[in-house]
Amino acid sequence: MKILFISILTLLILSGCSNNKNSIENEEKAQNEAEATVIKKDKQLVLTDTAGKTIKVKQLENGFIFEGYENKIVLINFFATWCPPCKAEIPHLNNLQEKYSEDIKILSILLEGSKSNEEVIDFMKENNIKFTITNSQENFELAKKVGGVQSIPFMLIYDRKGNYSQHYTGAIHEEMIEADIKKIL
Repeated sequence: MKILFISILTLLILSGCSNNKNSIENEEKAQNEAEATVIKKDKQLVLTDTAGKTIKVKQLENGFIFEGYENKIVLINFFATWCPPCKAEIPHLNNLQEKYSEDIKILSILLEGSKSNEEVIDFMKENNIKFTITNSQENFELAKKVGGVQSIPFMLIYDRKGNYSQHYTGAIHEEMIEADIKKIL
């Protein structure tokens, strides 16, 4: 009887320690994951445009702040130089940038890892591009942070405070984009 009592007591103590140890390990694991998430979320991206200018991007709860474009509506355009619909949108994006130059900033994010700045600058000249294009590895990180870019062209609009407003997949009529810009002006 004494052996049975000691055995049960030992099992309770050991199982209690085991569960407690697992709880502590799970709590530490959850805390480490939470810290990693905060670090990843708070990590600033630094995009580089074709002129070598850096643009710091800070993630918000529901959007992004683009350093240098504060208090402006920001239209992000994910594209590639080989994409026919992306090329077809260039005149429309130029028109919007010119028409609303005081209120919006168009920022095109190149999703091609193999293009040199010289090649992108030549592309800009050939297509008379009047907005900023970034050409850096961080472009792909931004594509992940916006939820993943599955097809191009892909555009997002953020209001003056950096909050998400609208997105478009594929070629979109200039009038549709303009109507959405007017809603948040």
